[in-house]
Amino acid sequence: MKTNEELRKDVMEEIKWDPKLRNVATEIGVASKDGVITLSGILDSYWKKIAAEKAAQRVLGVKVVACDIEVKIGNMGKRTDTEIAEAVRNALRWNSAVNEDRIEVKVDEGWVYLDGAVDFEFEKRYAIECVEDLLSVRGVTNNVSVKVKPIDTKDIQHKISAAYHRSATVDSSSIHIEAAGNKVTLRGKVKSWAEKKEAENIAWAAPGVMVVDNKIEIDVEVYA
Repeated sequence: MKTNEELRKDVMEEIKWDPKLRNVATEIGVASKDGVITLSGILDSYWKKIAAEKAAQRVLGVKVVACDIEVKIGNMGKRTDTEIAEAVRNALRWNSAVNEDRIEVKVDEGWVYLDGAVDFEFEKRYAIECVEDLLSVRGVTNNVSVKVKPIDTKDIQHKISAAYHRSATVDSSSIHIEAAGNKVTLRGKVKSWAEKKEAENIAWAAPGVMVVDNKIEIDVEVYA
């Protein structure tokens, strides 16, 4: 059990501990309320914003992270939208997990928009990861969709449950799986955000799943 202040300090220490953020840790504000962490401040790159969000999510007791960090790119070495778009296409082209031909790229004032349709959720996820650390990117909107495939809901439930039983991270006994159409709903209680996210990632790996509604609760008490 942690107080709000203890959780806030733990998040700040985790941000300082991350070598990618060590030099900018003082520029990141952290607020804590009942397990909800709010990050604020101004950073000079999108990948640092993402790194700060992931650092907060790693801390025990964190239930939700609201990342209100603003990205402001300095004029030194700033890329044009055309240059960013070309860099994004190259990054997608060089990633063997992504079919670059299926993804459309648009850039508006440093903000990248991805559109298209892929076969699996992991392809959509890899697409956004290709973009996050590119120079002059201010943010990413991922509108890539996953193609609809007919699925056997009972079979999908069984396969996801079996994957949970194999997992060293997820406590399978604490999660209830519901499947309807191409949608999977997860319920239950886990000990950390990392376990909740891993449960969601495992569900997304099931073929034909288009929506994962993660209603798992994080069962860690935080008080004022």
